[in-house]
Amino acid sequence: MERRGGGRPPPAARGAARRGAAVRTARVGAEPARGGRRACARARARRGQHHRHGALPGAGHERGRDRPVDRRRGAGAPRAGARGAAGVPGGAAVNARFEPSGRLRGTLRVPADKSVSHRAAIIAAMAAEPVRIGNYLDAADTRSTLRAVQELGALVDAREGELVIRGCGLRNARSAAGTIDVGNAGTLMRLLPGWLAFQAGLRFTLDGDASIRRRPVDRIAQPLSEMGARLEAREGRYPPFTIHGAPLRGIEYRLPVASAQVKSCLLLAGLVTEATTVVEPVPARDHSERLLLRAGAPVARTGSGLGEYRTTVCAADELELERIDIPGDLSSAAFLITAGVIVRGSRLVLEDVGVNWTRAGFLRVLERMGAIVLGDVEPEGSFSALEPATDLDVQSAPIEGTTVDGDEVPLTIDELPLVALLGCFADGDTVVRGAAELRVKESDRIATVVSGLRGLGADIEALPDGFAVHGTGGLRGGRIDAHGDHRLALLGAVAGLASAEGVEVAGMEAAAVSYPGFTADVAALLS
Repeated sequence: MERRGGGRPPPAARGAARRGAAVRTARVGAEPARGGRRACARARARRGQHHRHGALPGAGHERGRDRPVDRRRGAGAPRAGARGAAGVPGGAAVNARFEPSGRLRGTLRVPADKSVSHRAAIIAAMAAEPVRIGNYLDAADTRSTLRAVQELGALVDAREGELVIRGCGLRNARSAAGTIDVGNAGTLMRLLPGWLAFQAGLRFTLDGDASIRRRPVDRIAQPLSEMGARLEAREGRYPPFTIHGAPLRGIEYRLPVASAQVKSCLLLAGLVTEATTVVEPVPARDHSERLLLRAGAPVARTGSGLGEYRTTVCAADELELERIDIPGDLSSAAFLITAGVIVRGSRLVLEDVGVNWTRAGFLRVLERMGAIVLGDVEPEGSFSALEPATDLDVQSAPIEGTTVDGDEVPLTIDELPLVALLGCFADGDTVVRGAAELRVKESDRIATVVSGLRGLGADIEALPDGFAVHGTGGLRGGRIDAHGDHRLALLGAVAGLASAEGVEVAGMEAAAVSYPGFTADVAALLS
């Protein structure tokens, strides 16, 4: 990415800038398609263009896709600047203090992509033949997914550098012995019902921790009910959530707001229908579509730029794919990227980071703020069976405030708390709007980010659907409560590294949900 400063360019200019990056992926489903059955016919015809076993065309051009990958490098005991650890067994509370650090320097690999890991395990469990998964994320959320698919009849074998999942097949999940505990995994809670909904005659109940019980499931319950499933939820919209499997019919469903989880749930359910189409007002992450395409499902997608997208899936006999290699998680990398930008004198190289364009909004926001982050990002609108990855070169630099709203929000949703933190160190104001979805994450991320950063000295105010930050050049420091939210815990840790007095993070154990090795990675970069 080239460095660019200044305010937010107009939409046309932003689109032109985004189209400039190079990538090597095949484009699938680019022609207009309206009728669900016609879209499925085109998708079936296209399936012959993609190998269902072994390497896909062009796979050799995708970084890191042809070899197992170490999750990260440079782990070690915490040193100055990063005291404490995340992921204490048994869920014990951990307070960790992060001191102002010297510069961060080095090269490492961040954990595997959490979103892709969830989807890879679920789709492998639905497959007819064994699937090898390289670089599966070993974290609390993704372990919940492995336990869930095992309860449904899949066999999971952990080998050196990879997992092998022997699935049940599309229609052969078994009834779990009891309630399936999703832990803190909201993705699992929303995706798994798409598969369970068509297990005719079976009943499944999903539940989770206190955070999960506060997160609504009515957004998947409504369309699944339209497809023919029978569902029950506490107060009509909260877990525990019970699914009664039934024969399903295809629907066209227009998402009220962009949601990759709702879309993915309906696409999984659509695998046994004549045609199911999901219409997105703006694009959300598309990992499910890519994996289904790779597994041989008839998938067609139409749309362009940051406008409306239509994705159609039709009945599949079975899903078949031999191997999935998972790139590094851009959302986890974002914490180190932010630290690299705001801690003076820093220079980091993060290897093999996934740069799917539907996840890369944060990189484009950084570019607009004037940050120096170099790497190839997938062009807007691309769609293939592969997940693109690149090495990201991050350097500290002065940054300017910006505005994130509208079409950028779904592409940046998990990184928006970091945009608030960056705004504290930027020249000028940083505003996020149109992000009411933040209120139904692991915590109310508008309320918790605003109160947390304000307690560290930030000039920040909450908006109904976002926040506004007046840049003051830095943060004093203090104490921040993670509220059981892994992203807030990691936000506090990064804030501490760049603060004047350091930050104590109450509840740092929450980081184990997505990045259990964060403290050790920071220690390695400070050594």
